[in-house]
Amino acid sequence: MKKTFSLTEDELKAFRENGFHGPFDVYDPEEMTANYKQLRAEIFDRKHAIYDLEHTSLLAGYDRHLDIDFFSRHIMQRRILDKVESVLGPDLLCWRSEMFPKYPGDEGTDWHQADTFGHASGNPQVVWPDADFGGALTVWTAVTDSDLDNGCLRFIPGTHEEMFYDETKEMKYSPEQINQLEKNGQKQGFFGYDYRNLQKDPDWVPDDSKAVSMVMKPGQSVMFWSTLMHASYANTTKNRTRLGFTARYVPSSVRIYPGTDSIQEYGSTLSLDKYGVVVVSGEDKFRHNKVLTQNARGTAFAA
Repeated sequence: MKKTFSLTEDELKAFRENGFHGPFDVYDPEEMTANYKQLRAEIFDRKHAIYDLEHTSLLAGYDRHLDIDFFSRHIMQRRILDKVESVLGPDLLCWRSEMFPKYPGDEGTDWHQADTFGHASGNPQVVWPDADFGGALTVWTAVTDSDLDNGCLRFIPGTHEEMFYDETKEMKYSPEQINQLEKNGQKQGFFGYDYRNLQKDPDWVPDDSKAVSMVMKPGQSVMFWSTLMHASYANTTKNRTRLGFTARYVPSSVRIYPGTDSIQEYGSTLSLDKYGVVVVSGEDKFRHNKVLTQNARGTAFAA
C-alpha cells in the first residue's frame, strides 16, 4: 500500500539506478536549528548513553537514538520510513545511528562503501540471509547546514551494486593519521584509518569526475545504500561546524552483530549489554536480534 511519503515509481527507478534519493525535507530549517540548540547539551551529556567510554572516540556518536528523545522520535519519522519501506518492505529495524560532526579544519572523509560494516574490525556486523552482499539503507540528516565549504556528502551514482573493497582485509587504526592523510593535495582520511588498504585492486582509483555533491539545509535528509561509494569534503571554514545524524535501516530478517557481544572499532571496545535493535515499522517475525521497546530514559519508541 502506497503511503503518504512513499517514493513514486520514477523516484524508485532512479534510486535503483543511482543508489540514493534526495535531499528531501523532514523538518523546516528553523525547526531543526531550534532543536539543535536544545540538543547540544544532551549530546555531550552521556549519563544515559548505553556505551561506557574510557576515552573520546568516534564511537561517542553511536546509537544516541537509544538515549536522546529527539533522535528516538527521529528514527520513527514517517517522512523517512515511508521512503525506506518503498525499498526494503514493511518490516524494518533501525540497527544503528551515528553522529558525524565535522569541525572547522577537519579533513574530508575518503571514498568508502559498507556492506557488512566489518571494515574497522574485520567482523561482520550486518548479515543478510542468502545474499552475497547487502549493506543497509542509510538516512543522513543535516542537523546544520551542509555545503561545499563545511564538508557536505559526495556520492558516485550507480556504484552500489559492486563492492570495490574487501572488509575482511586488515585496516590498522592510527589516530595520529587524523587530519594528516592527503590525496591529490587534499586532506582526506577515514577517522584514523586509511580506507585504501581495503581496496580489492590496490591500483584502482574512484572516478571523482562522476561525483555529485549533497548540499543540504538543516532538516533535510538523503537516503542511500551504504554500499554506494560515498565521501565528504573537508571543512575549510573557520567557524562553521557541520553536523549530520545517520539512521541505518535493514529488514527484520537481517542478523545484527552475530556471534559477538562487543564492538571493537576506533581504538575502543564497547559492550553490547544494553544494546538492541528498534522495530520502527511492521513487525519482527524472525526474532534474530534483541529488541528494545524504549530508550534508556524510559521513553517508548513510537511514531
